[in-house]
Amino acid sequence: MTGRGSTAATIEFRSVTKRYDRGAKGTPGAVNDLSLTVPAGKICVLVGPSGCGKTTTLKMVNRLIEPSSGQIIIDGVDAATREVTELRRSIGYVIQQVGLFPHQTIADNVGTVPRLLNWPKARWRARADELLALVGLDPARYGGRYPAQLSGGERQRVGVARALAADPPIMLMDEPFGAVDPIVRERLQNEFLRLQEELAKTILFVTHDIDEAIKMGDLVAVMQVGGILAQFGPPSDMLTNPASEFVAQFVGADRGLKRLSLARVGDLPIHQAVTARLGEPSSQARGRLASAPFPFLLLVDAEDRPVGWLAGKDLPADGSVIGDKAIAMSPLLTRRTTLKDALSMLLDADVQAAIVVDRKGAVEGFVTAEMIFDWFRDDVRRRSEGDGASADGRAAATATATASGGGPSAGPAPPA
Repeated sequence: MTGRGSTAATIEFRSVTKRYDRGAKGTPGAVNDLSLTVPAGKICVLVGPSGCGKTTTLKMVNRLIEPSSGQIIIDGVDAATREVTELRRSIGYVIQQVGLFPHQTIADNVGTVPRLLNWPKARWRARADELLALVGLDPARYGGRYPAQLSGGERQRVGVARALAADPPIMLMDEPFGAVDPIVRERLQNEFLRLQEELAKTILFVTHDIDEAIKMGDLVAVMQVGGILAQFGPPSDMLTNPASEFVAQFVGADRGLKRLSLARVGDLPIHQAVTARLGEPSSQARGRLASAPFPFLLLVDAEDRPVGWLAGKDLPADGSVIGDKAIAMSPLLTRRTTLKDALSMLLDADVQAAIVVDRKGAVEGFVTAEMIFDWFRDDVRRRSEGDGASADGRAAATATATASGGGPSAGPAPPA
């Protein structure tokens, strides 16, 4: 997908090494002979244990750290030949603690780089407003506030907006969501993936969390202590064919189930729900329900946003209008929700069906836990027929098949 702003750039590491001397002996490299290429518009996640050289690798791209040897090529140009200030202003940089200027307003923080580039005030203010809206912060409400007045998640969104301000082709993100609680972290991850669909930047993303790496990365570079690249490629490669025992242990014994992070709700055949509007005559809804395969209506408001499920037996018998007697709602998903997140939400809610909504919150249909189990079994079978299923994949498939026949749902359970 092409971003709406500047063109994304390719990043190539050519035998890059970074060594730090310590006394007369010196030390092995913090990064050793690293060679890999990140195509334009892709997210490459650097993942590994502490001390493996992830952040060092990241900082060498914008020359906060200079390589000891090798080259970093950005769109065919050696980064070492570029003027440092110009290079850094062309690269967005997001860190865990955000680093907003506490004495400046949110709008001023977002406009930092454009102001350094001497953009006219009207232009950088308009850009700040645009980006605040893009990351889900109303510029009229947040633009005049100061960082101390925002939550951690809101500050992190401002950090992303600031990194995007000058429309850089490359973004560097160092544990960007690591300082917030798990719920906010998941929301930020999902929001950033949505933004990337629109912007298509080339992104180097550092994390120590393999689940985050699998979710966020088009490509994943697994590094081990000593700055050695253990494996590089699509996350599916790490899950199905780990290159070494180190990679297998780092990815985890549940790597079969982790494959659910590689598929999204949009990959499933979303079923259409039988819907009825609040205030609609019950006789009309009853007619539609008669031909439905299950005895539940999905109540929606005037804008087709879900209100809840209504059992057929609860429809007014006298033909009067339908009121709000909906029972507990199913989880709300979008087509971009990963199957892992979808299954987790279904298990947490103790229901078998989740409602799929569009970006405006309108109903698109529903998916069930059984549909996710079917996808997983089919995925294991496809891989088994291709190059052989791993033992953990077969075990996970067995466990998942058993789970799919589990106990009753606490809510409505439309059949798949």
